Amino acid sequence: MRRAMTLIPGDPLAHRALEHLLRAEASVRRRLSADLEREGLSASGFSVLVILTTAGGELELRVLRRRLQTSKANATEVVTTLEHRGLVIRRRLLHDRRAASVTLTARGRELVDRLFPEHTERVASAFAVLDEEEKRSLAEICRKLAA
Repeated sequence: MRRAMTLIPGDPLAHRALEHLLRAEASVRRRLSADLEREGLSASGFSVLVILTTAGGELELRVLRRRLQTSKANATEVVTTLEHRGLVIRRRLLHDRRAASVTLTARGRELVDRLFPEHTERVASAFAVLDEEEKRSLAEICRKLAA
């Protein structure tokens, strides 16, 4: 007969914090991705378009990957999807054929211009339950956890 194992976390408060963090992240992600999904865009895809827009329309793929904070495989997959939709163009660099640049197309820029204002409103709405100090604290706490 097997004996049931009792799991007792070493830091119950940390486990509770993790549970609430994951729930909050899923809730906010759901609310923010609704408008993007209607356009057939993932959150990562939209992030790529926004990063390219703020960078002047073009970045090396490795720089884009670093700014996304994602794996090489994931960045390549997201860029390939956007490329198939005509939102970005990927080109090999002349000075280094192993590297590539990603350029926002006019269609990609139009999509960002159209979606970003609504997305900004959704972000404000998702965080409206927090006052300014709570938003600062949350940003600082998340920065520490991500370090």
